[in-house]
This record gives sequence, C-alpha cells and structure tokens, in this order.
Amino acid sequence: MSNNPLHVVILAAGKGSRMHSNTPKVLHKVAGRTLLDHVITTSLELEPAQIHVVVGHGKELVIDEFADIANGSSLTFVTQKEQLGTGDAVNHALPNIPANANVLMLTADVPLIQTNTLRQLVESMQSHTLTVLTAIVENPFGLGRITRDESQAVSGIVEEKDASAEQKRITEINSGIICARKSRLSDWLSQVGNNNNQQEYYLTDVVEIAYKAGDPITTLQPHENDEVNGINDRVQLAAAERIYQQRLAAQLMRDGVTIIDPSRIDIRGLVSIGADTIVDVNCVIEGKTQIGNNVQIGPNCHIINSEIADGVQIYANTVIENAVVGARSQVGPFARLRPGSKLADGVKIGNFVETKNAQLSFGTKVNHLSYVGDAKVGENTNIGAGVITCNYDGANKHKTEIGKDVFVGSDCQLIAPVKIEDGATVAAGSTITSNVAEGVLAISRGKQREIKGWQRPVKKNK
Repeated sequence: MSNNPLHVVILAAGKGSRMHSNTPKVLHKVAGRTLLDHVITTSLELEPAQIHVVVGHGKELVIDEFADIANGSSLTFVTQKEQLGTGDAVNHALPNIPANANVLMLTADVPLIQTNTLRQLVESMQSHTLTVLTAIVENPFGLGRITRDESQAVSGIVEEKDASAEQKRITEINSGIICARKSRLSDWLSQVGNNNNQQEYYLTDVVEIAYKAGDPITTLQPHENDEVNGINDRVQLAAAERIYQQRLAAQLMRDGVTIIDPSRIDIRGLVSIGADTIVDVNCVIEGKTQIGNNVQIGPNCHIINSEIADGVQIYANTVIENAVVGARSQVGPFARLRPGSKLADGVKIGNFVETKNAQLSFGTKVNHLSYVGDAKVGENTNIGAGVITCNYDGANKHKTEIGKDVFVGSDCQLIAPVKIEDGATVAAGSTITSNVAEGVLAISRGKQREIKGWQRPVKKNK
C-alpha cells in the first residue's frame, strides 16, 4: 500500500427520498447493521489515518448512532448544510485532510463493497493520481457512464440525466467509489461547476478535468458486481440483504458449519459459529452471539446476543435472548430463555419452558410447561411440569432459591421470596409460601373430599 497517509471520505448527507422514510437512508439496515456501519467497518480494515463522514439530512440521528465509535477514534463527522452535490460534499471534508494524503471517497449507500477491492484501489495510487472503481453491467439505466477516448483512456463520467443517446448505450458504469491524491483533488474540485440538469457540483466531473490536465487515470473493477450495488429504495435494500446473507452463509460453510439451506438463514450482527455445528432452516441469529462447536440448532430458532457452548442441542422453535447456555445442555422445543438466563453444563430445558434472570446449575432439569424467573437453582435438581416461580407481587420482583438435589413435583407454585434447601422434596400440587428445610417433604394441598350424589349442572334451553 502507498506510503502516503490514507483518509477516507464517506458521503452520507443525502435524504434518500425514495426510501419514503423518516429515518435517514444511511441508517436503514442490512443484516442488522446500518448501511453506514457496513461502510465504516470496511473502511476501518484499511487502517486509515482518519475517516470523515459527511452528514446533512438527519445528521443528529446519524451522529448519535455512532457516538460510541467516534469517541476517541479516527472517525469524525463533517456537516454539509446544503446538499449541493457530491463534489461539494467532498470539498467540506478536504480542509481536514493533509496535502500528501490519498483520499478514498465512498458512498454510505453501497454497503456490500469488500475490503480487498478497496485495498487494490488504494494501492493503485502508487502509480496514478486518480482511480475509479467501475463495473460492466447489462442494464446501466440510471447510472453514470464511463467515457473513453480513441485510445480507450478514461476521459470522463457522464450522469444518466446528462448523457446523450449514444452515451446511454455505454455499459461501463461508475460505482461512485474513487481514490485520488489530495494535492490534485483540491485543484480538480476547484474547477467543478454546476452547469448540469441537477445544478449540482458532481464529484464525477473531476475525472474529465484530470483527463484534460494529463493526470494519469486508471480504473479497477470489483471481483463481483454485487459489491457496488447502490441502495435507493426498499426493493434494493431487500436485494442487498439476500446477497449479504448468501455471503455470510457461504463463509460459515467454508469454516466448517453445516447450514441445511443457505437461503433460509439470517445472520444479523457480530455472530461466530464453531465447526461441526448444524443449523437447520429458518433460523435467525442476531447481535453479538457466540455459538460453539458441535452445536445442533433445530428449525425456526431465534438466538439473540447469547453464548452457546460446545455440544448444545437447541430444538425447534426455541427463542434464546441475552442468555448463556452451558456445554452439552438441551433446550426446547418451543422453549424461551429470556434475558439473564444462565445455564450451566448439562442442563435440560424442555418444551414450553420459560426462564428469566435465572441461574440453573449443572444437571438441572426443567422438562416441560414451567416458568423459572428470578431464581437460583442448585445442581441436579428436577423441576416438574407446570411449576411456577411466582416472582412478581404486582409491584416488585422477588427471588426464589432452590438448592441442589431438590425434587419439585408437578403443578407447584413457589411464592417468592422463598428458599428450598438441599435435598428437599416438594409434593405435586403444592403452593409453597415459606422456606423448606433440608431433606424434608413439603406438602401444601387442600384436603380431598368426595360429595356423594353430586349433580352436574345441566345446560338450560333458551
């Protein structure tokens, strides 16, 4: 890569009117991350000296979205008060860029661009003053065309609205991604006018100006044309989502993950999945999620911001959110682990079980139809069907503590705050309102009665 410092300028000031949204276009999402986040993340992999994001429409929302990243980092924001075109936007960033820098100009609505493509673009600055990323497409409608002279040297870029009929037949298009030397870029931009149908200052005009000045210009093309797909409406947003998901699925499979149907998985966030893990169809995995090796995930599961250790089995239709699942545990089907659930190794959570803010120790079983919330459960405890930890009194939450080797029979209510000591047994159908001592049987039932001659109610005729 060139010895000159690299500065990245990301154009993110546009409104995106075709999105028909109150949300700035650059904050719409692909794979759970904003379009601008994708471009910033890719830019950071180039290790630039500075990233300058030019904002305008909805700038407060955009800046707030990236406040945590920008604080103390190489990311800064530049305001373009009036949207007078891409050339004007870059001009706003130039005063903060040293004269010896290479300037990589990106657009925030092209989120699929890949690092290797941009790295090649920057490396071309060793022998050129200007490099344009182009692509050959079947349908160039609406895109800027690359013009060339008789020797096939790049002579300019003409926008669709300004192109002649002959120029509209050109299939080599401008991606909107350009790299240039700052020392020459400033001079070119000073010559850009707004004598066009949009009455805007086009960044693309610098290509013709550089050509006429005799500056060396080259073009590069991406490995895949999908990389330069721009997003202007929600149809294109959805198309980008599918492309990105296919990329993620392909990489996971190359890394040793079995994905039953790559077209039916969605990864949204910073997700890692270990080798020999199997993911069935229609699974959505979001946020900062780590999934270990040899995990089996059944169909229709939703995992969010969670840690799943090695050898876990997650059965169909299970939801896991902000939870930790220990090695060789089993969860589901139709289970829900809510935030704060922490399962140690070898825990079994069965069908229609819900946990919340609960710590379950090694070997504990909650097999079916139970709710365990605001609770701490010891090792090798069995919680039967239909058990409820009654943790909420209508105003405050209270904790249930259950020791190790406890057996809680079916259809019990444990009224928190309450503590059940090690080795205790709670008989089925009990409502426990007081602490249960170690090793005892606790039983709390109404006395069974039989009423002879009982007549069932008879439905009355209307």
